[in-house]
Amino acid sequence: MPGLDETNNESYRYLRSVGNTWQYNVEDLHPKMLSRLYKRFDTFDLDSDEKMEMEEVLYWPDRMRQLVNATDEQVEKMREAVRIFFLNKGVHPVNGLTRENWVESNRVFAEAERDRERRGEPSLIAMLSNAYYDVLDDDGDGTVDVDELKTMMKAFDVPQEAAYTFFEKADTDKSGKLERQELVHLFRKFWMEPYDPQWDGVYAYKY
Repeated sequence: MPGLDETNNESYRYLRSVGNTWQYNVEDLHPKMLSRLYKRFDTFDLDSDEKMEMEEVLYWPDRMRQLVNATDEQVEKMREAVRIFFLNKGVHPVNGLTRENWVESNRVFAEAERDRERRGEPSLIAMLSNAYYDVLDDDGDGTVDVDELKTMMKAFDVPQEAAYTFFEKADTDKSGKLERQELVHLFRKFWMEPYDPQWDGVYAYKY
């Protein structure tokens, strides 16, 4: 299987375009983060063929439609955010992404997100998080509470009790409500930053 580089991966292409020569090294990755990422892949790989297809990841916004009173406009916004996010995570619209290349694709995406942040460019994690946030905020008060968070856990096939552990970690200002940036912050800490055991229980140890 050919390796990933700027010719076949959007995040490597972005990094090289801004002069960043970062290169993946599996030895830099903690074994528990490696395990976490592979478990995540297996959740997305609905037909268990060791390849993640764009249609498989688009299943998740459709699942959200079934669980909340989402409008067609909100669902299409989620679908478009998912397409952009996973394209930059390495899921090719035609060829998909193999399990073999999944971890490297995540790590180069994380580096690209850090570079976007340094350059003051929009975050793709925030784009995806905000698309889901708009749907989760069922009462329209501009925040997400525990009950609304349970919907997200159910949508992503995570035990609903994870809503409580996720909420506790994400609610950094202890307001009893999650604001947009708090959700983005926790997603970034759990999936993108170097492994830190304090985040292990965020999804009730599913990942």
